[in-house]
Amino acid sequence: MLPVIMLHDIVWPGIDFRILPRRGFLKVGALGLGGLSLPFVSQLRQSQAAAARKDTAVILFWMAGGPSHIDTYDLKPAASAEVRGPFASVGTNVPGINVCELLPEHTRIADKFSLVRSIRHTLAVHDDGSHWMQTGYPLLNARARGQTHPCQGSVVAHLRGANRNGMPPYVCIPEDYRSHLGFYQGPAYLGSKYLALNAGGDPSLGNYRPPEFSQPKEVTLPRLEDRRNLVASLDRFAAQAEASQRYSNLDDAHRQAYELTAGSQARAAFDLSQESEQTRERYGRHAYGQGALLARRLVEAGTTFVTINLYEKDVDWWDDHTTIEKNLRKRLPPYDQAIGALIEDLSHRGLFDRTLVAAYGEFGRTPRIDAGGGRGHWPGAMSVLLAGGGIGGGQIVGSTTPDGAAPKDRPLGPGDLLATIYRVLGIDPQTRLKDAQNRPIALVPDGEPIAELFT
Repeated sequence: MLPVIMLHDIVWPGIDFRILPRRGFLKVGALGLGGLSLPFVSQLRQSQAAAARKDTAVILFWMAGGPSHIDTYDLKPAASAEVRGPFASVGTNVPGINVCELLPEHTRIADKFSLVRSIRHTLAVHDDGSHWMQTGYPLLNARARGQTHPCQGSVVAHLRGANRNGMPPYVCIPEDYRSHLGFYQGPAYLGSKYLALNAGGDPSLGNYRPPEFSQPKEVTLPRLEDRRNLVASLDRFAAQAEASQRYSNLDDAHRQAYELTAGSQARAAFDLSQESEQTRERYGRHAYGQGALLARRLVEAGTTFVTINLYEKDVDWWDDHTTIEKNLRKRLPPYDQAIGALIEDLSHRGLFDRTLVAAYGEFGRTPRIDAGGGRGHWPGAMSVLLAGGGIGGGQIVGSTTPDGAAPKDRPLGPGDLLATIYRVLGIDPQTRLKDAQNRPIALVPDGEPIAELFT
């Protein structure tokens, strides 16, 4: 009698038979072990990859400039006046979680988000800290040296792609920061095809720019097709002249731009006019609100990673060296409204469990308010908000010293935060990427997912 071999006991490189779909088990049984041909092995691996991949997405509120943790999510009511600042600490619907008095929407939904209060690093320059927080790699003098490693959005575009065909995998609202604050939201050695697609702005807010894939009104689709054919011919000529990665990237970029322009799905996702007036008012008629609403539309349509930048000096720029009270009284209410509306809307639409909402900047602010009424750069401690995507709500991870200057317990770094985000997206933080010279580069050189958030 032949021995019975259970499939879950089989060891095969790259295949976990324990998660093989039932149809796959039947097919293996019919073929026998000797029938595991290379094409079928490839099919099994693809099946496993599809099973492991989650239909998840991320919406990141990038709080450029560095928000004050002490004035938002890690208040110090028992500290001296110059430490605790001008705002009161108020309770939420979760006992033990307090936030700034200017965040009433947060108080109603604290059971849906978690706060990590012990992130820290050592780079106090905007560009350097931003590079570390968005790539996992520290870089001194980042603006002059240029981005050396891909940011999280480009990594996701490379490893995951869009959740639905016809949608861009990585979008920045209204644009990435290439033209403003150095280079830390791009693909680096992954190549230009993994750049963010810039979403443009809301016409009602002024300074409108259409999405990057929009063609001029005078360029009809037939004319676009003619131009596409011409570009393809030129690319073929260039490929014959010099078969370089640059031309390959340009070809992909042209193809993606054409598909987005010609397709109705992407164009519809970017059209905020399809939303009801009630919904638009709920999010708020301001840059944060309309940006958050657009982000929800994009992930619902199939985009995997959306970064909300909203660079508008003195409004969305969190670098409060002076008059921090005045600045936050203007800035926190629209931010609060947008966060609250987004989390509730995702929940009502059944998207919350697969969409991670994150909010943070490049560092925190100094423990004491200075003579100018502001706080300086402070990478020694910062807070991060995380909600949805399988992250447990109503939690606080880590704490800081009584003056908010440093982690008191559970010190964590940029790599831990990035590893957490990658885990939500079904990406192994231990993955290695290939640089331009085909050398393996660690995706996250230092850090691991924050375990408490997944319990």
